Amino acid sequence: MPETTLADLAYEVRSKNAGPFWVTMELFMRDTEGYRIAADLVDEPMIARLYRLAESTVRIFRIPSLNVVKISFPRPVSQGSLRDRDVHAGQHHVPLARVPVVVGRVS
Repeated sequence: MPETTLADLAYEVRSKNAGPFWVTMELFMRDTEGYRIAADLVDEPMIARLYRLAESTVRIFRIPSLNVVKISFPRPVSQGSLRDRDVHAGQHHVPLARVPVVVGRVS
């Protein structure tokens, strides 16, 4: 049986620039149960491990009325710099979308 991921429980998982120095990712969950799982699972230590960041730089915003979890963190390099490989930060969400969950309880 294939693993269930955060992407499976969401309408959309996306990432984008939040200015030239920050990335924002959003989990738009399908329902309150999916939101509960995401809101419980996604925290600063988890994002810091997943993206190799300092935990103190991660910002998480939980919006239960919309079933949305929003995550922001500093870009590893500034937008458009010579080492920037994703100018729009449009691919940063992929590791987050692939995080496995167990429906009914967090894995």
